[in-house]
Amino acid sequence: MSKLKWGILLMLIGSLIGLAGCSGKAAGDNEPEKKAAEEKVKEEEKAKEEAREEEQAEEEEKKKEVKPVVVNVIDPNTKAVLKTFSPAEMGFGDDDEKYKADLAQWAKEIARGTDTKQGYDQRMTLDKIGPDGKIIKGQPEVILEESELVDKVIAASVSGGDVELPLYVSDSGYDPADVPYLGEVVVASYTTHFNNGVAGRTKNIELSAEAINNIILGDGDHFSFNTTVGPSDEAHGYQPAEEAINGKLVMGIGGGICQTSSTLFNAVDKVGVSYVEKHHHSVTVGYVPKGRDATVSYGGKDFRFENTTGIPLLVKAIFGNGVLTIEIRTAKKYEGMLKKAV
Repeated sequence: MSKLKWGILLMLIGSLIGLAGCSGKAAGDNEPEKKAAEEKVKEEEKAKEEAREEEQAEEEEKKKEVKPVVVNVIDPNTKAVLKTFSPAEMGFGDDDEKYKADLAQWAKEIARGTDTKQGYDQRMTLDKIGPDGKIIKGQPEVILEESELVDKVIAASVSGGDVELPLYVSDSGYDPADVPYLGEVVVASYTTHFNNGVAGRTKNIELSAEAINNIILGDGDHFSFNTTVGPSDEAHGYQPAEEAINGKLVMGIGGGICQTSSTLFNAVDKVGVSYVEKHHHSVTVGYVPKGRDATVSYGGKDFRFENTTGIPLLVKAIFGNGVLTIEIRTAKKYEGMLKKAV
Protein backbone atom coordinates (compact mmCIF):
# COMPACT_ATOMS: atom_id res chain seq x y z
CA MET A 1 0.00 0.00 0.00
CA SER A 2 2.79 2.40 0.82
CA LYS A 3 4.43 1.57 -2.48
CA LEU A 4 1.25 2.53 -4.28
CA LYS A 5 1.10 5.87 -2.48
CA TRP A 6 4.66 6.64 -3.34
CA GLY A 7 3.99 5.78 -6.97
CA ILE A 8 1.00 8.04 -7.15
CA LEU A 9 2.98 10.81 -5.46
CA LEU A 10 5.81 10.47 -7.94
CA MET A 11 3.37 10.61 -10.85
CA LEU A 12 1.84 13.84 -9.49
CA ILE A 13 5.24 15.45 -9.05
CA GLY A 14 6.15 14.52 -12.61
CA SER A 15 2.95 15.99 -13.98
CA LEU A 16 3.55 19.22 -12.15
CA ILE A 17 7.07 19.42 -13.46
CA GLY A 18 5.75 18.88 -17.00
CA LEU A 19 3.16 21.56 -16.62
CA ALA A 20 5.75 23.98 -15.30
CA GLY A 21 7.92 23.25 -18.29
CA CYS A 22 5.09 23.94 -20.69
CA SER A 23 4.18 27.17 -18.93
CA GLY A 24 7.77 28.45 -19.04
CA LYS A 25 8.04 27.67 -22.71
CA ALA A 26 4.88 29.64 -23.47
CA ALA A 27 6.14 32.67 -21.57
CA GLY A 28 9.40 32.58 -23.47
CA ASP A 29 7.57 32.41 -26.80
CA ASN A 30 5.71 35.78 -26.03
CA GLU A 31 8.84 37.80 -25.18
CA PRO A 32 9.71 38.95 -28.81
CA GLU A 33 6.14 40.23 -29.36
CA LYS A 34 6.28 42.21 -26.17
CA LYS A 35 9.59 43.79 -27.16
CA ALA A 36 8.24 44.62 -30.63
CA ALA A 37 5.23 46.35 -29.11
CA GLU A 38 7.46 48.36 -26.82
CA GLU A 39 9.67 49.41 -29.75
CA LYS A 40 6.62 50.48 -31.74
CA VAL A 41 5.41 52.65 -28.87
CA LYS A 42 8.86 54.21 -28.58
CA GLU A 43 8.97 54.95 -32.32
CA GLU A 44 5.53 56.53 -32.17
CA GLU A 45 6.60 58.73 -29.25
CA LYS A 46 9.79 59.67 -31.10
CA ALA A 47 7.81 60.60 -34.21
CA LYS A 48 5.48 62.73 -32.15
CA GLU A 49 8.44 64.48 -30.50
CA GLU A 50 10.09 65.12 -33.85
CA ALA A 51 6.82 66.55 -35.18
CA ARG A 52 6.56 68.83 -32.18
CA GLU A 53 10.18 69.98 -32.65
CA GLU A 54 9.60 70.61 -36.35
CA GLU A 55 6.49 72.65 -35.60
CA GLN A 56 8.40 74.72 -33.03
CA ALA A 57 11.20 75.28 -35.53
CA GLU A 58 8.68 76.54 -38.11
CA GLU A 59 7.21 78.93 -35.56
CA GLU A 60 10.68 80.26 -34.77
CA GLU A 61 11.38 80.78 -38.47
CA LYS A 62 8.17 82.73 -38.86
CA LYS A 63 9.23 84.97 -36.01
CA LYS A 64 12.60 85.49 -37.65
CA GLU A 65 11.10 86.36 -41.04
CA VAL A 66 12.30 89.82 -42.23
CA LYS A 67 9.60 92.46 -42.16
CA PRO A 68 9.10 94.59 -45.30
CA VAL A 69 11.67 97.42 -45.45
CA VAL A 70 10.15 100.86 -44.95
CA VAL A 71 11.69 104.32 -44.58
CA ASN A 72 9.96 106.97 -42.50
CA VAL A 73 10.73 110.63 -43.14
CA ILE A 74 10.50 112.63 -39.91
CA ASP A 75 10.00 116.33 -39.23
CA PRO A 76 12.89 117.17 -36.84
CA ASN A 77 10.82 119.81 -35.07
CA THR A 78 7.53 118.00 -34.47
CA LYS A 79 8.89 114.42 -34.76
CA ALA A 80 5.85 113.63 -36.92
CA VAL A 81 6.11 111.08 -39.73
CA LEU A 82 5.67 113.03 -42.96
CA LYS A 83 6.01 110.17 -45.41
CA THR A 84 6.58 106.42 -45.36
CA PHE A 85 8.35 104.89 -48.35
CA SER A 86 8.34 101.21 -49.34
CA PRO A 87 11.55 101.04 -51.39
CA ALA A 88 10.91 97.61 -52.91
CA GLU A 89 7.48 98.66 -54.16
CA MET A 90 8.97 101.81 -55.69
CA GLY A 91 11.63 99.94 -57.64
CA PHE A 92 14.61 100.12 -55.32
CA GLY A 93 17.08 97.45 -56.39
CA ASP A 94 15.35 96.96 -59.74
CA ASP A 95 15.15 100.44 -61.23
CA ASP A 96 17.29 102.67 -59.02
CA GLU A 97 17.27 105.60 -61.47
CA LYS A 98 13.48 105.81 -61.42
CA TYR A 99 13.45 105.38 -57.64
CA LYS A 100 15.89 108.26 -57.24
CA ALA A 101 13.93 110.45 -59.69
CA ASP A 102 10.67 109.83 -57.80
CA LEU A 103 12.35 110.70 -54.50
CA ALA A 104 13.85 113.87 -56.02
CA GLN A 105 10.42 115.02 -57.23
CA TRP A 106 8.92 114.46 -53.78
CA ALA A 107 11.83 116.25 -52.09
CA LYS A 108 11.36 119.21 -54.43
CA GLU A 109 7.65 119.47 -53.63
CA ILE A 110 8.09 119.23 -49.87
CA ALA A 111 10.93 121.78 -49.95
CA ARG A 112 9.50 124.37 -52.34
CA GLY A 113 5.82 123.66 -51.92
CA THR A 114 3.05 123.18 -54.46
CA ASP A 115 0.08 125.23 -55.63
CA THR A 116 -1.92 123.96 -52.66
CA LYS A 117 0.70 123.40 -49.96
CA GLN A 118 3.52 125.51 -48.55
CA GLY A 119 6.99 124.02 -48.57
CA TYR A 120 9.64 124.00 -45.86
CA ASP A 121 11.89 126.49 -47.67
CA GLN A 122 11.49 129.97 -46.26
CA ARG A 123 13.12 133.10 -47.62
CA MET A 124 14.77 135.35 -45.12
CA THR A 125 12.77 138.32 -43.94
CA LEU A 126 15.49 140.78 -43.05
CA ASP A 127 15.62 142.70 -39.81
CA LYS A 128 14.85 146.41 -39.92
CA ILE A 129 15.57 149.48 -37.82
CA GLY A 130 12.31 150.91 -36.52
CA PRO A 131 11.45 154.62 -36.06
CA ASP A 132 12.61 154.37 -32.45
CA GLY A 133 16.00 152.97 -33.47
CA LYS A 134 15.18 149.51 -32.17
CA ILE A 135 15.52 146.36 -34.26
CA ILE A 136 12.37 144.94 -35.80
CA LYS A 137 13.08 141.23 -36.11
CA GLY A 138 12.39 139.43 -39.35
CA GLN A 139 12.55 135.69 -39.96
CA PRO A 140 15.54 133.42 -40.56
CA GLU A 141 16.16 131.67 -43.83
CA VAL A 142 15.16 127.99 -43.85
CA ILE A 143 16.48 125.64 -46.52
CA LEU A 144 15.60 121.98 -46.95
CA GLU A 145 18.55 120.40 -48.76
CA GLU A 146 16.75 118.31 -51.37
CA SER A 147 19.73 116.29 -52.64
CA GLU A 148 20.81 115.45 -49.10
CA LEU A 149 17.30 114.24 -48.27
CA VAL A 150 17.26 111.99 -51.34
CA ASP A 151 20.69 110.52 -50.48
CA LYS A 152 19.58 109.83 -46.89
CA VAL A 153 16.41 108.03 -47.98
CA ILE A 154 18.35 105.91 -50.50
CA ALA A 155 20.92 104.96 -47.84
CA ALA A 156 18.12 103.93 -45.46
CA SER A 157 16.35 101.95 -48.18
CA VAL A 158 18.70 98.98 -47.72
CA SER A 159 17.52 98.01 -44.24
CA GLY A 160 14.85 100.61 -43.44
CA GLY A 161 14.65 103.17 -40.66
CA ASP A 162 13.88 106.81 -39.92
CA VAL A 163 15.30 109.82 -41.77
CA GLU A 164 14.98 113.39 -40.49
CA LEU A 165 14.53 116.28 -42.89
CA PRO A 166 17.88 118.07 -43.38
CA LEU A 167 16.71 121.58 -42.50
CA TYR A 168 19.24 124.41 -42.29
CA VAL A 169 18.30 127.65 -40.52
CA SER A 170 20.34 130.82 -41.09
CA ASP A 171 19.94 133.99 -39.05
CA SER A 172 20.98 137.41 -40.31
CA GLY A 173 24.75 137.86 -40.34
CA TYR A 174 25.27 141.02 -38.32
CA ASP A 175 26.10 142.01 -34.77
CA PRO A 176 23.20 143.89 -33.09
CA ALA A 177 25.82 146.04 -31.33
CA ASP A 178 26.76 147.49 -34.76
CA VAL A 179 23.25 148.69 -35.58
CA PRO A 180 23.60 152.25 -34.16
CA TYR A 181 26.62 152.79 -36.41
CA LEU A 182 25.52 151.21 -39.68
CA GLY A 183 24.35 154.55 -41.09
CA GLU A 184 27.71 156.32 -40.63
CA VAL A 185 29.16 155.95 -44.12
CA VAL A 186 27.53 155.94 -47.59
CA VAL A 187 29.35 153.37 -49.73
CA ALA A 188 27.00 153.50 -52.75
CA SER A 189 23.92 155.39 -53.91
CA TYR A 190 21.67 155.85 -56.94
CA THR A 191 18.95 158.38 -57.77
CA THR A 192 15.98 158.23 -60.16
CA HIS A 193 13.24 160.78 -60.89
CA PHE A 194 9.49 160.52 -61.33
CA ASN A 195 6.52 162.79 -61.99
CA ASN A 196 5.02 163.41 -58.58
CA GLY A 197 1.93 164.80 -60.31
CA VAL A 198 0.87 161.21 -61.09
CA ALA A 199 -0.68 160.42 -57.74
CA GLY A 200 -1.12 156.65 -57.99
CA ARG A 201 2.37 155.92 -59.24
CA THR A 202 3.91 158.33 -56.73
CA LYS A 203 2.11 156.62 -53.86
CA ASN A 204 3.25 153.20 -55.00
CA ILE A 205 6.89 154.32 -55.17
CA GLU A 206 6.58 155.86 -51.73
CA LEU A 207 5.12 152.70 -50.15
CA SER A 208 7.68 150.36 -51.68
CA ALA A 209 10.55 152.71 -50.80
CA GLU A 210 9.38 152.84 -47.20
CA ALA A 211 9.26 149.02 -47.12
CA ILE A 212 12.97 148.69 -47.95
CA ASN A 213 14.12 151.71 -45.92
CA ASN A 214 16.34 150.84 -42.93
CA ILE A 215 16.66 147.20 -43.94
CA ILE A 216 19.75 145.57 -42.41
CA LEU A 217 21.77 143.42 -44.80
CA GLY A 218 24.00 141.16 -42.74
CA ASP A 219 27.01 139.52 -44.31
CA GLY A 220 25.77 136.57 -46.34
CA ASP A 221 22.11 137.59 -46.08
CA HIS A 222 19.75 137.03 -49.00
CA PHE A 223 17.53 139.95 -49.99
CA SER A 224 14.22 139.41 -51.77
CA PHE A 225 12.33 142.48 -52.97
CA ASN A 226 8.98 140.68 -53.03
CA THR A 227 9.48 139.20 -49.57
CA THR A 228 10.56 142.57 -48.14
CA VAL A 229 7.90 144.73 -49.78
CA GLY A 230 5.05 142.22 -49.70
CA PRO A 231 1.91 142.23 -51.85
CA SER A 232 1.43 145.40 -53.89
CA ASP A 233 -2.36 145.30 -53.78
CA GLU A 234 -5.20 147.58 -52.70
CA ALA A 235 -5.34 145.92 -49.28
CA HIS A 236 -1.83 147.23 -48.62
CA GLY A 237 -2.55 150.74 -49.88
CA TYR A 238 -1.26 150.43 -53.44
CA GLN A 239 -3.09 152.36 -56.15
CA PRO A 240 -3.82 152.02 -59.89
CA ALA A 241 -0.98 153.14 -62.17
CA GLU A 242 0.60 152.21 -65.47
CA GLU A 243 2.74 149.08 -65.49
CA ALA A 244 4.50 147.14 -68.23
CA ILE A 245 2.91 143.78 -69.07
CA ASN A 246 3.81 141.73 -72.14
CA GLY A 247 5.42 144.66 -73.92
CA LYS A 248 2.57 147.08 -73.30
CA LEU A 249 1.82 149.74 -70.72
CA VAL A 250 -1.48 148.98 -69.02
CA MET A 251 -3.21 150.16 -65.87
CA GLY A 252 -2.71 147.95 -62.85
CA ILE A 253 -2.55 148.10 -59.07
CA GLY A 254 0.97 148.80 -57.87
CA GLY A 255 2.43 150.28 -61.02
CA GLY A 256 5.65 152.15 -60.15
CA ILE A 257 7.20 149.75 -57.65
CA CYS A 258 9.62 148.61 -60.34
CA GLN A 259 11.23 152.06 -60.17
CA THR A 260 12.06 151.30 -56.54
CA SER A 261 13.48 147.86 -57.35
CA SER A 262 15.46 149.26 -60.29
CA THR A 263 16.88 152.12 -58.21
CA LEU A 264 17.91 149.62 -55.56
CA PHE A 265 19.56 147.42 -58.19
CA ASN A 266 21.69 150.28 -59.49
CA ALA A 267 22.75 151.18 -55.95
CA VAL A 268 23.76 147.68 -54.79
CA ASP A 269 25.39 147.02 -58.15
CA LYS A 270 28.19 149.35 -57.04
CA VAL A 271 29.14 147.04 -54.16
CA GLY A 272 30.02 143.37 -54.07
CA VAL A 273 26.66 141.61 -54.14
CA SER A 274 25.85 138.41 -56.01
CA TYR A 275 22.58 138.26 -57.93
CA VAL A 276 20.22 135.39 -57.33
CA GLU A 277 17.33 136.58 -59.52
CA LYS A 278 16.94 139.61 -61.77
CA HIS A 279 14.66 140.36 -64.73
CA HIS A 280 14.28 143.18 -67.24
CA HIS A 281 11.03 144.83 -68.33
CA SER A 282 9.40 143.87 -71.60
CA VAL A 283 9.53 147.55 -72.60
CA THR A 284 12.11 150.30 -72.21
CA VAL A 285 11.61 152.38 -69.08
CA GLY A 286 12.59 156.04 -68.84
CA TYR A 287 13.90 156.29 -65.28
CA VAL A 288 17.07 154.17 -65.80
CA PRO A 289 19.29 153.50 -68.83
CA LYS A 290 18.44 150.55 -71.05
CA GLY A 291 19.33 147.24 -69.43
CA ARG A 292 19.65 148.79 -65.96
CA ASP A 293 16.13 147.96 -64.79
CA ALA A 294 14.91 145.21 -62.46
CA THR A 295 11.24 144.35 -62.85
CA VAL A 296 9.25 142.67 -60.08
CA SER A 297 5.78 141.23 -59.57
CA TYR A 298 4.60 139.79 -56.27
CA GLY A 299 4.14 136.05 -56.65
CA GLY A 300 6.16 136.13 -59.87
CA LYS A 301 9.36 137.82 -60.95
CA ASP A 302 11.57 138.94 -58.09
CA PHE A 303 14.79 140.88 -57.54
CA ARG A 304 17.05 138.90 -55.24
CA PHE A 305 20.71 139.11 -54.28
CA GLU A 306 23.15 137.95 -51.63
CA ASN A 307 25.28 140.34 -49.60
CA THR A 308 28.75 139.09 -50.47
CA THR A 309 30.55 142.31 -49.51
CA GLY A 310 31.92 140.75 -46.35
CA ILE A 311 30.39 143.44 -44.12
CA PRO A 312 26.93 144.41 -42.80
CA LEU A 313 25.04 147.05 -44.78
CA LEU A 314 22.07 149.33 -44.23
CA VAL A 315 19.60 150.30 -46.99
CA LYS A 316 18.34 153.89 -46.86
CA ALA A 317 15.51 155.00 -49.16
CA ILE A 318 15.03 158.79 -49.46
CA PHE A 319 11.78 159.81 -51.15
CA GLY A 320 10.29 163.21 -52.00
CA ASN A 321 9.66 165.91 -54.61
CA GLY A 322 9.88 163.57 -57.60
CA VAL A 323 13.19 162.09 -56.48
CA LEU A 324 14.03 158.63 -55.16
CA THR A 325 17.53 158.04 -53.81
CA ILE A 326 18.68 154.73 -52.40
CA GLU A 327 21.87 154.69 -50.37
CA ILE A 328 23.87 151.72 -49.14
CA ARG A 329 25.55 152.50 -45.84
CA THR A 330 27.75 150.82 -43.25
CA ALA A 331 29.68 151.57 -40.06
CA LYS A 332 32.88 153.57 -40.48
CA LYS A 333 34.93 150.70 -39.05
CA TYR A 334 33.80 148.47 -41.91
CA GLU A 335 34.37 150.94 -44.76
CA GLY A 336 37.88 149.71 -45.57
CA MET A 337 36.76 146.06 -45.46
CA LEU A 338 34.11 146.39 -48.18
CA LYS A 339 34.58 144.06 -51.15
CA LYS A 340 33.72 146.33 -54.06
CA ALA A 341 32.03 145.01 -57.17
CA VAL A 342 34.33 144.29 -60.11
